[in-house]
Amino acid sequence: MENTESDNYRITYSPHVHSGTKTSEVMRGVALALLPAIGAAIYYFRLDAVLLLLTTILTSLASEAVMQRVLGKEIDLSNYSALVTGILIALVLPPEIPLYAAGLGSVFAIVIGKQLFGGLGKNIFNPALIGRAFLVSAYPVLMTTWTKPTGFDAVTSATPLAAEKFDNVVTPFSRLFFGNISGSLGETSALALLIGGAYLLWKGYMDWRIPVAAFAALIALSGLLWGINPAEYASPLFHVLAGGFMIGAIYMATDPTTSPVTRGGRWIFGAGVGIITMVIRTWGGYPEGVMYSILLMNAFRPLIDRFTTPTPFGGGQE
Repeated sequence: MENTESDNYRITYSPHVHSGTKTSEVMRGVALALLPAIGAAIYYFRLDAVLLLLTTILTSLASEAVMQRVLGKEIDLSNYSALVTGILIALVLPPEIPLYAAGLGSVFAIVIGKQLFGGLGKNIFNPALIGRAFLVSAYPVLMTTWTKPTGFDAVTSATPLAAEKFDNVVTPFSRLFFGNISGSLGETSALALLIGGAYLLWKGYMDWRIPVAAFAALIALSGLLWGINPAEYASPLFHVLAGGFMIGAIYMATDPTTSPVTRGGRWIFGAGVGIITMVIRTWGGYPEGVMYSILLMNAFRPLIDRFTTPTPFGGGQE
């Protein structure tokens, strides 16, 4: 690949990808990085987690194959992207959501969120979050019905964010860190998500700029509010550990297809995710804002790329 001056500013998903790592290797790496979160989900939610994961994974794979055939493409599931989408959809759903709803969300994610845009690498929005957004609209009650981890004495059947927002009850940090709380499958254990994130960084499958910017923005804004009125606003550590922020910032905002390609753009993108998340959590009627923050920043991604990609020397001259 011929180098140009602008290559110093544009990056791919990671240095390893830039040097020739295949998409299938990156997606396989993401799937492996999600294994700790999968293990934690099965440990805390038992059979519900297993059935939910099997449903979303198999439905995503089947939808991918059917759409490839319908669109006249060769059926190819070897890039692991449909597998990753299926895993992520399960991890952002309530444990006891009916399996038919979970399957429908997976179909929507693959068909509408991915294949109708042209397939892998051409979709504008994160497919798993598109699937979740559809389910929030189609089944709002099912998507806000939470259960306690099986066999464990969780603090409440409400999510920590809902308990803090509506009842001013702050879940102990130890429970948030290890996962003994109510919530979506992948939101419960911050430890499991951090282990997977460390693996992605070690292998070079994730650009660190987006999650660092997202964490910094969330901590800065929540810290400011907490400093002004600690009786009303939760601490930065709570907002980092609670809800879907960690899985969103590490595994979804970093999606190479739907995030900016420039270094500067990724700082802006990540900061936007953190700020919008806190704005929705604090002043919105919904206790969580990660899904909407990432989808909004996905929509702004082309604009961010446009204004952060430098013009090659002499490119603006006749």
